[in-house]
Amino acid sequence: MKDKLYTPTYLKELCGQYGLSPSKAYGQNYLISEGPIKKMIEAAEISSDDRIVEVGPGFGVLTLALAQTDAQVTSFEIEKKLELYWEQKKKEYPNLNIIWGNVLHQFDADDFRKRYKVVANLPYQITSQIIRLFLEQAQPPERMVVMVQKEVAERICAKPGNMSLLAVSVQYFGTPKIVTKVSSGSFWPAPKVDSAVLAVSGIHPKKDSDLFFKIVRAGFKNKRKQLWRNLADGLGLEKTDVQQILKDVTGNEKIRAQELSIIQWEKISQQLI
Repeated sequence: MKDKLYTPTYLKELCGQYGLSPSKAYGQNYLISEGPIKKMIEAAEISSDDRIVEVGPGFGVLTLALAQTDAQVTSFEIEKKLELYWEQKKKEYPNLNIIWGNVLHQFDADDFRKRYKVVANLPYQITSQIIRLFLEQAQPPERMVVMVQKEVAERICAKPGNMSLLAVSVQYFGTPKIVTKVSSGSFWPAPKVDSAVLAVSGIHPKKDSDLFFKIVRAGFKNKRKQLWRNLADGLGLEKTDVQQILKDVTGNEKIRAQELSIIQWEKISQQLI
């Protein structure tokens, strides 16, 4: 059955059977290549006692591979037309649980207080929101392995000099790495962009993250301006005070937001809070 799921003709049959048409709104592009699935499973370092959270199983090309590891798999699916399909699959895989609804609204951190991992082929439209949802939990996942747009993965993994608010938002909580790149032809229907498997490891909760990101958002408000001006204007601070802090931390009072490392952002925020 799993091998069939890599075949567009079979996927078309399933879509017809369940009255589905791949939805751009939900980012429904079905993966038809086994290679990325194997890479995701390997990168997640799954053991049988793990608890896995998945988002958007579709017809289950990743979900069933996860279930075959014997880990406990909880998958969030928004398409209720697939309810009968997944009721049948759950009979084959008692370690599989489907929660119906939008993960952004349905995910309950209280259900995942113990160690868990996130492994998912994320809908493009809400990639950043989902990543933030999990990383900002009081009990975040110990590891995330997700399929995202290649451009997004590259932005997340950026180094000082090319940093963005998105890069800081992920690297503040853990260490991102591109596991493999995935061409658009590996999906049906083929999207207009290539994808990449992104792994985020070493994830740990952070205190005062709201204050930290208030400062970072102010810093990135206008990339054309020097950081001191963005911070002074955005946070209502004295220009000379901000310049002195930047000089103490970075050695350059004229530095721009995209040039800072996570450690430098943390040091600056500690002095501004």
